[in-house]
Amino acid sequence: MTRRSPLPRTTLLAAATALLLAATACSTGTENTASSPSDTTVTLALDWTPNTNHTGIYVAQELGYFKKAGINLKILPYGSTDPNTLIASHKADFGISYQEGLTVARAAGQDITSVYAVTQKTNVTIAVSAKRDDIRSPKDLDGKTYAGFGAAYEKPLLQKVIRNADGKGDFRSVALNTSAYTALYANKADFAMPMPTWEGLEADLIGKPLKNFALSDYGFPEIYSTLIASSDTYLKKNPDTAKKVVAALQKGYTYAADHPDKAADLLIKANRSELTNTELVHRSAELLAEKYYRAADGTIGGQSAKRWQDFADFEFSAGLLTDADGKKLTKTPDTSQFFTNDYLPKR
Repeated sequence: MTRRSPLPRTTLLAAATALLLAATACSTGTENTASSPSDTTVTLALDWTPNTNHTGIYVAQELGYFKKAGINLKILPYGSTDPNTLIASHKADFGISYQEGLTVARAAGQDITSVYAVTQKTNVTIAVSAKRDDIRSPKDLDGKTYAGFGAAYEKPLLQKVIRNADGKGDFRSVALNTSAYTALYANKADFAMPMPTWEGLEADLIGKPLKNFALSDYGFPEIYSTLIASSDTYLKKNPDTAKKVVAALQKGYTYAADHPDKAADLLIKANRSELTNTELVHRSAELLAEKYYRAADGTIGGQSAKRWQDFADFEFSAGLLTDADGKKLTKTPDTSQFFTNDYLPKR
């Protein structure tokens, strides 16, 4: 889960959308589409305006990691089309994805595979205003109002967490048309699911802190909130290029994990018009480096078969997975082909 359905978005400039359409029109599909004899052109679609989830990409771009690998990376700005769709329809070679969206797409037979996990910890929490002394656990959310975004998984996820905390899982929902902390402090809702690495920090900076309940503390499986995905078609046609791209990404995110302050500066440098709140960017970069980029064993980018299967089991049990014809699946899908670690550099 990342900044698409469960989190607020602002409108991009029409020019950005036009650029996306123009760029995707010439997206690559073979090894021989480089902009010069020595560089292979590769496209990567963003899931929203540049933010700290994308730091490693811009670090690798700014420090020349892609260039040194012979890759001419073209970053496609977010437009009106979800990156999962662009990847599965072969209009982007790579793109930012997330476990929930990719699971739904892959279960329905779409051509998309995760090749890199940006975040190793679930980057969304259940949050309430820090002033709410009456809410000390998710079980206290029974009878309360949730400010959501209409994603199918929100209700069953919240019900599972509340019930695991000894509640009933009964709550009302309203559509969130503002930031989570604004809705909570204005008493338009009692709880929401913001990103602690962005909205949570932003709330602190403006004096509206949130109290958070981590999903995994209440029996919900950890989720890869931010992924980088490609298609099986692209990976099979371009295995060497794919390995170079993933290696450059890993170098970029390793740098971001080791040097968050410098990485934040590089991200801001590449996106000055979008990232004007530099304090927020730096604090977010530091939190991601401290708690999100590295797995428990210290590694970066890898993915766990158990984590993929656990989340698919939840989505199946909640009736959220359908086939290509829109019919609900009758058994839990085998997620072993939903992701791969094969393109990561060998340790």
